[in-house]
This record gives sequence, structure tokens and C-alpha cells, in this order.
Amino acid sequence: MNLLIDIGNSSAKATFAKGEELSEILICREENISGFIEGLVKKERPEIIALSSVRRLEEDFLALLDSLCDKLLIVKGNSELPVKIDYKTPETLGADRICAAIGASAIYPGKDIIIFDFGTALTIDHLSSSGVFCGGNISLGLKTRFRALHDYTQLLPVVEVPENFVNIGRSTREAIESGIILGMLYEIEGYMDRYPENYYIFTGGDAIYFAEKTKRSIFVVYNLVLMGLAHIANYHAKT
Repeated sequence: MNLLIDIGNSSAKATFAKGEELSEILICREENISGFIEGLVKKERPEIIALSSVRRLEEDFLALLDSLCDKLLIVKGNSELPVKIDYKTPETLGADRICAAIGASAIYPGKDIIIFDFGTALTIDHLSSSGVFCGGNISLGLKTRFRALHDYTQLLPVVEVPENFVNIGRSTREAIESGIILGMLYEIEGYMDRYPENYYIFTGGDAIYFAEKTKRSIFVVYNLVLMGLAHIANYHAKT
């Protein structure tokens, strides 16, 4: 069994995988990720721990992970991967973006894919039908946009993400809700208009929210980063 760990900006996810089949996915929203992982491996020592992180990690934490498995894989842009990375600065490429692309390639091989990952940031990444990560763009995520509008103005209120919204706001709260949500929706659909022949995958915390609001044919894939980690671990187990 392999242990897959996806450390995001606001939480960490982990699951065991046999080959590419994921077990129950557990979430840690606390700072003590070390204790969370140690608790998991008490049940079974993994052969491989595959790690994706968007945070800077302390050497002590990495040393702990290394001691808990037979082989530690830390995903980076210059790692040995089952897809080619065509990126000017692979050393700065986020591990989550790499893993999501590899997960997408495993689910839909031989397809041109655009991956929309809705988290603290919105990432829009391109994967070619020949299995090449071609790069992408990074924008603000949904909740980040709401928070930024309050933090960088003096009078605009904190507004939560609404269930429903109007097209034209008739109060300041409605104007913020509609402006942010429609702006993000038009941004997403702009990419779809530009690349109409591609497959579109939505993943991340706000994927369903926007999947329900677009009229395009899209695929919602939960835990795409973990799927990519499973594929990477399996790839290394065979090499």
C-alpha cells in the first residue's frame, strides 16, 4: 500500500492506495499534520509516501515522512514523472498543478484537457493529447476574491459566497456577490470559448458550485491531485 498526501493552503488530505485505487480520504484542518500522518501509518507502514504540497515544508517534517515509509516521493517540476513538463521554470511549478494534470491524463488519456482547479487560487492548466503539460494560468479563487475586496477597501463589507445571486446587484452586498461570481464565471467560459474542442475538468473545493452554473459539458473529478499522486507512486513502483 502507498500513502498519498495532498497538502493545500487550508487543509491536508491523505489516503492509502493500492495501485491506483484510493481508500477512504481523510482531511486534516489543523496545523499538526505530523501527528495526523503518524496516526495513519500506525495501522500500516506504506511502501511509498507520495507528497504534493503547496506550502514550504520543514526538513524535520520531511525527515519524519522518510522514516515512515520505504520510499518518499516529493513531487516537483523536475521529478521523474509519467508526463512531460513543458514549462520555463519547472522548479517553481506547483506540485498540485502537476498532480492534477497527471490525474487527468490517467482518466482521459489521449485527450486535450483543460483543468480548472478551484481552491484558494483558481488554476487553469493545459494538458495535450500527447501527454505534455503545456502550462497554464493562475488567478484568484472564489473566497480569496471576496476576502480581497474587503481587505483592500475601507468600506466594502465581508460577504460570504451566496447560494444564489442576481445578474445586476441592487444593493452593495448583491453587487459584490454578482460582480465576483459572474466575473469568475465569465473568466472560465472565456477559456472554454477559446479552446472549444478540449475536455474540461473541474476539481477543487468550489468545482461543484461553478459546474452547476456553466452551460458547458464538463467533468467534475473529486480528489484529482490524489489520483495523480497514486499514478505517480504506481509509476515509480514499476521503475
